[in-house]
Amino acid sequence: MTLVKFNPARDLLNIRDNFDRMVQDLFDRRWDVSESMGELTPAVNIEENENEYIITAELPGVKKSDVKITFEDGALSISGEKKVENEDKKDNFHRIERRYGMFSRSFAIPTSIVVDKIDASFKDGVLKVVLPKAEEAKPKQIEVKVK
Repeated sequence: MTLVKFNPARDLLNIRDNFDRMVQDLFDRRWDVSESMGELTPAVNIEENENEYIITAELPGVKKSDVKITFEDGALSISGEKKVENEDKKDNFHRIERRYGMFSRSFAIPTSIVVDKIDASFKDGVLKVVLPKAEEAKPKQIEVKVK
């Protein structure tokens, strides 16, 4: 028979570890309103350099003609629809995990943009939007004179 010494501090640490693990699992699953409703939320990267913002969005299975991009009041909006590819009802599906439907993402752009030079390209399911900064928004280097 093994004798285990009672240690209340160890039990409290185990409770905390279990609670932390439960909370982490909750966030790892990324439960949010949009997923539970079946809406699409494309993954997006936003980069900035001294001349422009570059936004790339993953849109696999979406046609270029089903994507709409607008820039209004300092906000870029990307919206569209991923349509069901095959409407043949004869197939007996065992599992359906791919999502279909409408999507929309909007991003506030913090500096002035040259609107008529915004460029968008779509290749292999990746949308790339380049927003050039206006001259007044670009960083300026000022020479400091020593007296």
